[in-house]
Amino acid sequence: MIPYSSFLFFYIIFFLVVPSIVLNFLGKSNFKYNVCATVLAVVIIFSNHVQGALSLAVFVLWEITLILLYCKIRKIKNLSWVYYLFILLAIFPIATVKVVPFLSPNTIIGFLGISYLTFKVVQIIIEIRDGLIKENLSLTMLIYFLLFFPTISSGPIDRFRRFEKDVVQGIDRNTYTPLFSSGIHKIFIGFLYKFIIGYLINEYLLLNDFILQNDTFMQRLLYMYSYSLYIFFDFAGYSAFAIGISYLMGIKTPENFNMPFLSRNIKDFWNRWHMTLSFWFRDYVFMRVVFLITKKKWFKNKYVISSIGYLFLFLLMGVWHGLELHYILYGLYHALLMISFDIFSLLNKKYKFWPNTKATAALSVVITFHFICFGLYIFSGKFI
Repeated sequence: MIPYSSFLFFYIIFFLVVPSIVLNFLGKSNFKYNVCATVLAVVIIFSNHVQGALSLAVFVLWEITLILLYCKIRKIKNLSWVYYLFILLAIFPIATVKVVPFLSPNTIIGFLGISYLTFKVVQIIIEIRDGLIKENLSLTMLIYFLLFFPTISSGPIDRFRRFEKDVVQGIDRNTYTPLFSSGIHKIFIGFLYKFIIGYLINEYLLLNDFILQNDTFMQRLLYMYSYSLYIFFDFAGYSAFAIGISYLMGIKTPENFNMPFLSRNIKDFWNRWHMTLSFWFRDYVFMRVVFLITKKKWFKNKYVISSIGYLFLFLLMGVWHGLELHYILYGLYHALLMISFDIFSLLNKKYKFWPNTKATAALSVVITFHFICFGLYIFSGKFI
């Protein structure tokens, strides 16, 4: 069962979440119940996919073993080569899932949500090494964090320390009441985005024979805009559901979208679009690549360093989506946009040819919107 794809899923989740809501309004801890509800929800989600359920079980056992083993080794000595080895071991399952089906299309491995669980595990290992997460981790908390069912399939990607803080602090009735209201509001927004607007765009534009059977510039343009809007409303709707259900359970899962089509430049876009993924790649990939290059003094020019960081970051992001050419081109396209914007900003700082006015701000939004849509057109695979 795919989360948030059918009304049956919502009926099941409703009965699972109600006891958690009651406990929150009573001001009592719902941690033990939420853990049990999460495990039960995961069993229901994978009930029709035995192979996926087995893959998930093996994956969770593998990753938790890595985390706990790294904690024990870290207590003895903080060795860099051990850290990098454990990072490689943590991403080995998802690397296998991406590569093996590409080489052998008939091979079916992996499970729904493996990418987002991998992000959580890698984040934990990195922050254990940095000393931000203590080595005495609770096994129950780890399982709860990794399998937290509202976000298990496609995020938003929470951070362990933030998640643990919500659980440990608990929530009183006065604090929970507005959170409950926000959760209900998020769920209604999800229905509007995913099941009304997203459905209408997909049904009457993307699946329209006029677009699919003809190949003119105007029809490709119509497809580009339709696909871009569909991707946003479908995914933003899903995220709203995940955040709303989390709120009802007393967990303040972070936002994932913040009006991305009103971005004034490409950097602003990545601060608004799939924010938890964007910030994850920024904190755990881009910043660390830039720091490594700076520390090793491979290059001195900060713009060259950041450009290399962007190329590595977005190429990795493209490959994460898949090894198909259009995903790689999508990553390189956004790297080029980021590098170009840095050059533009540098020149504008010197020559001041793009003043900060209401007119230029509005024009920036329009220009950025079209660059974003073209990127999503590449992402769709229709470009090539």
